[in-house]
Amino acid sequence: MIAEGIVALIWAAAATYYFHYYEGGMGVSDASVIVFDITHDWLGVIGGVLAILGVVAAPVTTGDTALRSARLIVADMLHVDQGSLAKRLTVSAVIFAATIGILFYNLADADGFNVVWRYFSWANQALSVFTLWAVTAFLARSGKCYFVTLLPALFMTAVCTTYLCIAPEGFGMGRMVSYLVGGGAVLLSGARFLVWKKGLGPRV
Repeated sequence: MIAEGIVALIWAAAATYYFHYYEGGMGVSDASVIVFDITHDWLGVIGGVLAILGVVAAPVTTGDTALRSARLIVADMLHVDQGSLAKRLTVSAVIFAATIGILFYNLADADGFNVVWRYFSWANQALSVFTLWAVTAFLARSGKCYFVTLLPALFMTAVCTTYLCIAPEGFGMGRMVSYLVGGGAVLLSGARFLVWKKGLGPRV
């Protein structure tokens, strides 16, 4: 995931430079257009091949991993043993049906991909919030330095809460109100953590 983050930063830097210098950044909202323009203009045929590998092949493998993980999570939640092929196919069928429904929505709506992608992005970041808080609690319970994850947990709490409030696919609230709600979420979660930590007592 660190490598994935580095790749994302490289693409963000390239897109920022390219569309500021060549296009002025006007009217560009489709990620596929950005990828095509950068790779084709800078790298030619080789760039096109890299784009296919990076934008098509990589997401396919990511989707395979995501669907497999979803099957295992659902099976664990429902206590469905995954030892037999029939039970694995049963759980997979439900997940595939939901996935196919999302794909049809993506094809039926011109803006479908962007909407689905925004929901996915928010859910992905929300997962990082839960993970950071869980690790913070573990470190605090173990008597270790929990600030290394507490600060990112507070920051991501603010980011996800603010986005959920301000985004059109969320609550669509005003910018200032969303910022206040995000700040309030940070204060509330931070205070709740301190109260919980105080209840742990001295380290054994």
